[in-house]
Amino acid sequence: MREREGRAVEPTAGIIDAQSVKAAATVPADSRGYDGGKQINGRKRHIITDCLGLLLVVAVTAANVGDREAAVPLLQRLRRLHRDMCLVWADGGYTGGLVDWCRQKLAFALEVVKRTDDMEGFVVLPRRWVVERTLSWLMQSRRLCRDYETLTATSEAMILFSMITRMSRRLARPRADGRH
Repeated sequence: MREREGRAVEPTAGIIDAQSVKAAATVPADSRGYDGGKQINGRKRHIITDCLGLLLVVAVTAANVGDREAAVPLLQRLRRLHRDMCLVWADGGYTGGLVDWCRQKLAFALEVVKRTDDMEGFVVLPRRWVVERTLSWLMQSRRLCRDYETLTATSEAMILFSMITRMSRRLARPRADGRH
């Protein structure tokens, strides 16, 4: 996908975010939680995408797990899988010691893109819209509009399957410039 879009095979920048989704009755109590900010009882999907919105890393946790707490193993996995990574953009939920930890332990920059105080309503934030679009793409998969899986690993596999399907469809489409 990246080559087709004229990009290098390995990404050098990514965007991290999380999404809380309701859990079905089949989800065990030990892998679900309550996200007070979103008022959702269920699970949270933590993802890192490249600048094209392609999924790089995914983790599913209980909804009560904080973004910074889940980011540590997610960012470590990102570093192992993508050695060329040098910058990750994040929202305000990833502030604090995580920024310094990324610089010192993982040797890449975690840059927090914040909303300014004068912004009202919905505002598109630079770079952050890419990961939001990916989360939207995932929600278009009927199986992902709610978390039905008993195991978090199965839930992660469903997210990967949905992304593979989307990428396959994009690759099968003819390009607008006539090249293949």
